[in-house]
Amino acid sequence: MKTVPDVLFVCVHNAGRSQMAAALLHHHARGAVTVRSAGSAPADTVNPAVREVMAEIGLDLSREFPKPLTDDAVRAADVVITMGCGDACPVYPGKRHLDWDLTDPAGRTAAEIRPIRDDLETRVKALIAELAGPANG
Repeated sequence: MKTVPDVLFVCVHNAGRSQMAAALLHHHARGAVTVRSAGSAPADTVNPAVREVMAEIGLDLSREFPKPLTDDAVRAADVVITMGCGDACPVYPGKRHLDWDLTDPAGRTAAEIRPIRDDLETRVKALIAELAGPANG
């Protein structure tokens, strides 16, 4: 029996948006949410500029790596949040699906990625408040 909700962030390469979102949710939820991220076509490494902008706010992605999207990961999730993977992201009945329309940080500078990070942080904080629900508020 689950004691905390399970959130899965999915993008194509799992090298930018989904990595940032997962790190931010893990940081802000402080154990109140199980967090995973995956990619429909994972890259070899996390985007170095993404690592840089996350380090600026004290979140270390140096040990993170892109992970493949699996049916098991989707089945385990209570909430699946997709970010730009289109038809490559499976939809399962009974799962809550959200699609966050965000700019892909691939090929962008740290200065161009900071607003994406900040947008993700705002969305993640709202998600935490929503998952906590009225029972905890």
